[in-house]
Amino acid sequence: MSSQLYIGLMSGTSMDAVDCVLADLSDSMQVIDFINVDIPASLKQNILDLCQESGENQIKALGETDIALGKLFASSVISLLEKNQINAEQIQAIGSHGQTIRHQPPGQSDNPFSIQIADPNTIAALTGITTVADFRKKDIALGGQGAPLLPAFHQRLFKSTETDRIILNIGGMANITLLRKDDNQIKGFDTGPGNILLDSWIQNNLNQNFDSNGDWAASGEFNSELLEFMLDDPYFSTPPPKSTGREYFNKKWIDKVFNDYAKEISPQDVQATLCELTAISIAQEIKKLIEIGEVIVCGGGARNKHLIKSLTTQLNPFKVSSSNNYDVDSDALEAFAFAWFAKQTLQKNLIDFTSITGSSRPHIMGGIYYPN
Repeated sequence: MSSQLYIGLMSGTSMDAVDCVLADLSDSMQVIDFINVDIPASLKQNILDLCQESGENQIKALGETDIALGKLFASSVISLLEKNQINAEQIQAIGSHGQTIRHQPPGQSDNPFSIQIADPNTIAALTGITTVADFRKKDIALGGQGAPLLPAFHQRLFKSTETDRIILNIGGMANITLLRKDDNQIKGFDTGPGNILLDSWIQNNLNQNFDSNGDWAASGEFNSELLEFMLDDPYFSTPPPKSTGREYFNKKWIDKVFNDYAKEISPQDVQATLCELTAISIAQEIKKLIEIGEVIVCGGGARNKHLIKSLTTQLNPFKVSSSNNYDVDSDALEAFAFAWFAKQTLQKNLIDFTSITGSSRPHIMGGIYYPN
């Protein structure tokens, strides 16, 4: 079994923790163990600064944060190995997504790019394990959006020959994967905000990192007029392939909405409206793809009970359930995916994102960083 052990590393838009998965990628394809390692507040602030306009041209800050985050990723791996009493030599490779600090896909820049930090050289050197990283850049070089990447992994885990399925990943952003029962072509794209606006609004008003269970949103009532105003944002009517990130949907986006809307609404009603925005923007895209099927939810948003309730209402009569019901931990799935991507890279397997990101041809993902 040791020849099939891989580690996946992921830090998402929320930037609250490093997700670290130990996976057996033999035919059984299973997560052996999964840990979250908190990102220290000072390091998180440095990352946030780089994501905002204040981070422009801060080359020294970029370089130092890249290395600091690489060290944290490496220590997360070491902690996971020690917990499971496994030696580095037993691990084939680490697949590290890193932390996105800027995503400017085609259509947003004349020279599109996507930057993830958490230096893979540092990870490889400190762990002694071959590390695969930079998964998005080749796709962009081939004319693709560079995101979402998970649909290729979703097909490996969730493809059914009996029913059409939508895999819904709700992280900071939300993305969907369409897996038709009678067609092997995958479709997938970012629908828009997932948790990002909800987290930003509660942080600004209650100084909390996230709305636990969606309780604050549930205490308010969504404003239908404000909701329609938000849905007028051109991103929601843009056809796929499309992708987005923190540089588009953020606190400034909310501020601009209210500057243009110019009406007073209670903070809890705003939170309720932002929650409904996430649910409806997801649901309307799913309904454009299929009329009925299963929706399997993963990511941090799967724990937001109010959001899932609203989503279930919007998607009736679709069957909506958590990936946990399919023996895949919803919190671990993204890191699990990058362990799998690392294996595909080492084996020089082409992955076809042409119907997902719009890239011109199938390609081998990422770059390989050796420890020696």
